[in-house]
This record gives sequence, C-alpha cells and structure tokens, in this order.
Amino acid sequence: MTVPKTVVASFDVDAQKSFTPLCPAELPVAGGDQIGSELNYMASLAGRRVGSKDAHTPHAPWVVSHHSEMLQPTGLVHADVTWVAHCVPGTEGFTLLDELPTPYDYDYFIWKGVEPDLHPYGACFHDLHDKLSTGVIEYLNAQGIRRVIVGGLALDYCVKTTVLQLFKAGFEVILHLPACRGISEEGGVAAVDHLAQVGVMISRSREELAAMVVGAVEL
Repeated sequence: MTVPKTVVASFDVDAQKSFTPLCPAELPVAGGDQIGSELNYMASLAGRRVGSKDAHTPHAPWVVSHHSEMLQPTGLVHADVTWVAHCVPGTEGFTLLDELPTPYDYDYFIWKGVEPDLHPYGACFHDLHDKLSTGVIEYLNAQGIRRVIVGGLALDYCVKTTVLQLFKAGFEVILHLPACRGISEEGGVAAVDHLAQVGVMISRSREELAAMVVGAVEL
C-alpha cells in the first residue's frame, strides 16, 4: 500500500544563513545557501513540516575567536569541541534561508543551544546525552508520523545526529542528500556511509525521494 501524507513529516535542520557563504565569518558551508528549494520539495511530500535553529550566545564557554582554534576539546561536559560564534539571535546568520517559511509557519519548531553551556547537535534533545527532549519526537508520535524526511545543515554534524535520534526513536528516516551540505566533503561522505549502514534510507534525487516516500510502511 502507498503511504498517505498524514504519516510523513519533513524536517529542516538548522537551515540558517550562518552555515552558508553568506556569513563567511561564521561557519560557511559550501553550497549551504542552495538547499532551500530541495527542503521545500521535501515538505511538498509531507503532511507535517518541522524545523530547527541553532540559537547561541557569542559568550558561550565553547566559543573561540578564530577558525584555526575550532574543533579543539573543551573539557566541558555538555559541549565537546570549540566553535566560532554562530547563529546568534538578532544577526543575519540566525535567520533561515530566504526560500523557507518563517519559524511561525512551521507545524513545529525548535530552538536549540540557548543555554550557554549546552551545545547539542541533534534537534531532538537539548543536550549531547539525549536526556532533555525538545519535544519533537513526542510531537511526531502524537501526530501519527511514521516516516521522516530530513535535510539541512550541516550534514556531518547536526543533520547526522538528528537523523540518528529519529531513527533510534523508531521512525523510518529518509536523508535527502540534495537538501544537505557538509562542513567537509570527507565528513559528509562518512556521515552518509554510517547512516546507510544503520538502516537510514538515502535519496540522491527528487525522483528517488518521491519513490521512497510512498513506499510501503509499517503502520
């Protein structure tokens, strides 16, 4: 049997300008500004659309001044490595890509990383240890969602972690690669390989995605 839209959700993970060449002083992911139309296509196949944003103070203890100082261990319990300031509320980098709806126009939306000493990657929990739920898993379950299409930024960090959290929660997950970009090419390839190995479906085109979305699902 084909899958009705009512059991499908799309998830836009951190599709913010901070992760694009539009904000070169932050975390400019190559091609990050080019995924908006693919995220909108994902949403056209789904009955619910959810999204997330990073929301960080520039004074967080994991913030460093220069890109050369990034990815160093912090020694902190809830923030593993250092990053430059990014996705600061009130700045251009905090905003979603222009092609996307406003947060208010999503069916469910998450702001994560607001606490200065908590720097999560996944959008399903407010911490690195999957303790404090953002409520999105509960929302999706309450709506009867069984299959989730995921895209966003960046593939090798927040997208990968969100996909794994959803998969662990029991959803069938499709990662739509045209709607993702990675901080590094190597990191993106490794993320896709790992997700495929654990059982996440990977779509590489709109045609593949459409076929995967309507395929049989356990209801």
